[in-house]
Amino acid sequence: MASGEYVFTPDNHFMNGCPVINQTTAADEPDLLASTSGDHLAGSLWRLSDRLRYMGRREDALRAMQEAVELYRQLAAVRPEVYNRDLSRSLNDFSNRLSDMGLQEDALQSIQEAVEIRRRLAADHPATFNPDLARSLNNLSNRLSDMGLREDALQAIQEAVKIRRRLAADCPATINPKLAKSLNNLSVYLSDMGLWEDALQAIQEAVEIHRRLAADCPATFNPALASSLNNLSLHLSYMDLREDALRAMQEAVEIHRRLAADRPATFNPDLAKSLWNLSLCLSAIGCQEDAYNAIQQAVQLYEQLATKYPTVFNSYLQVVVQDREQITPL
Repeated sequence: MASGEYVFTPDNHFMNGCPVINQTTAADEPDLLASTSGDHLAGSLWRLSDRLRYMGRREDALRAMQEAVELYRQLAAVRPEVYNRDLSRSLNDFSNRLSDMGLQEDALQSIQEAVEIRRRLAADHPATFNPDLARSLNNLSNRLSDMGLREDALQAIQEAVKIRRRLAADCPATINPKLAKSLNNLSVYLSDMGLWEDALQAIQEAVEIHRRLAADCPATFNPALASSLNNLSLHLSYMDLREDALRAMQEAVEIHRRLAADRPATFNPDLAKSLWNLSLCLSAIGCQEDAYNAIQQAVQLYEQLATKYPTVFNSYLQVVVQDREQITPL
């Protein structure tokens, strides 16, 4: 049976992951048939959105996820006890797709709705829904930070870290990657509030976890390790530990170069950011020529990105060009 195809059989069951509905049910409960079809289509659109995002096709990924959200919203209106979880999950990912396109206010609204739903679910069934709540709180903190709401962002990520620490105590293999992600974000928002030592401690813990994970599964966890190293370098710079900051950033650039070589549409933004930060680290210790070479590569990448996604990357391009003007090669 092809994916998305529905057949009638004597007994209701699932075949190849697709709902199979019998003739009696189809005749007596047409709403159930429509609901089941909508459920399957929504899931297919969700998977399509993930694949499109993986390929760097941001607009298409956003459209597919928007369709999935609309379908889950219709399903949840009829059967909230069944579909509210799927609605909250799709809203969580829809927020990420909106943020990818620079639509920060819409992204914040979407993740706030996801958190609201997941709080209600976790209040009744904490063991089942606290992992979902932590994930949405993590994303909420990002969207709040994007809007300049620093204190609110810090409160949201602190709650996410608290939940994930408890979960990791019982299930470290599953939760440690998520805990590291939240610690990475926590370090950023602590830094935004001027809490440098706390921020450094949080990012060091995140890097330590990501190193262990990447040692076992590099293809899965090297992107997260590179991101954590990038942030570690920034925090070390704030603490005036310049040589340590340079070493961390060099490692981040090395990882991002490998990732971007295989998947440029996905990782060129990360590589551009790391090269930009590397140039600042090099300039801080007087290596002006190397700093200029690094920032020139960053400018070239941001020019390519801004051509394709001007709403997202034009502001980055303007600032990195200004920084380049401050670096004079020997």
